[in-house]
Amino acid sequence: MAPPFRWREGLAGSPKTGDGAVLRIGTDEGAQGVALLARPGAAVMLQDLVERVFRPELVGQDPLQREWLWHRIWELDRIHELPLPTLGLIDTALWDLAGRMQDRPTWQVLGGFRTSIPAYASTSTFEAIEEFLDVADQALKLGYQGIKLHAWGDARRDAELALALRGHVGDQVPLMYDGSAGFDLPDAIFLGKALSEAAYLWYEEPMREFSISAYARLAEAVDVPLLVAETSDGAHMNAADFIRFGAATFGVRASTTLRGGITGAMRTAHLADAYRLRAEVHGSDIPNQHLCMAISNTTYYESLVTSLEVKRERYVGPDGLVQAPREPGIALPAGLGYPDTLLPFVQAT
Repeated sequence: MAPPFRWREGLAGSPKTGDGAVLRIGTDEGAQGVALLARPGAAVMLQDLVERVFRPELVGQDPLQREWLWHRIWELDRIHELPLPTLGLIDTALWDLAGRMQDRPTWQVLGGFRTSIPAYASTSTFEAIEEFLDVADQALKLGYQGIKLHAWGDARRDAELALALRGHVGDQVPLMYDGSAGFDLPDAIFLGKALSEAAYLWYEEPMREFSISAYARLAEAVDVPLLVAETSDGAHMNAADFIRFGAATFGVRASTTLRGGITGAMRTAHLADAYRLRAEVHGSDIPNQHLCMAISNTTYYESLVTSLEVKRERYVGPDGLVQAPREPGIALPAGLGYPDTLLPFVQAT
């Protein structure tokens, strides 16, 4: 990636070479569900969990009892302190399995709400304001229907960038900002006031999500709506407290990766809907495309832009829309340009 991928100053993103592991769940009838963990150290981490926790617990269980198995994984987390990205892996694989058994895409098995959704360009962190402006121009020309910034984690610099981008693209382009938990409350307030002035659609994760009280105070101090509960543990249970204390003024995050798989994400979305809030799907991957098609109160698909030369993600059309997957289950069929190391995942049948 050029430049090297990072979320903000002092917070690197993914390494240049990928590290992933494929979780497979098979049944005695021959059906199979898969889920992908793409994290540094994923192979060692997942192999340990499969052998030490998941295999002894799950072999012999009914794979259609997803609700019971989802609760069981949370019970195991009480003892094993499972890494947050692994909490939803079993659930995602079981939803893939369910779609394959019914010969339908998983988003339809979930109920289905839409067949397409607009995508926004979600930047990594570049060096200068001019680079961000050029990336925004390229993304909009390619059809992306909004821009989200991951900037430097410097409240004054980021405020200058936020205002410059608004002035550059005009009033009609939806803009969002993600702080990647770079600030304390005073700096989050300072930056939030600039985002309010520039009419940003949402203000995402400016602080670590340990203190809901800090987020409640931020919501009182700024007009820009807050999108919260992305990396905090607890799925809908934790999101409920953000909502209860007035911190989720735009909505909460839903994702297969960080919110307890598809079941946890759907619970979070339904909770938010009860309060007439959004449940914005987090992440640029296939399972989250299925979520986007199944959740009524989400707005966009997040498409990562990690290079100064913007290339439209293969799933995003020239009109800026992502179309609903049509293959059974979640995983894609082969032949779409995946590296050979991922073909066992995408060819699973």
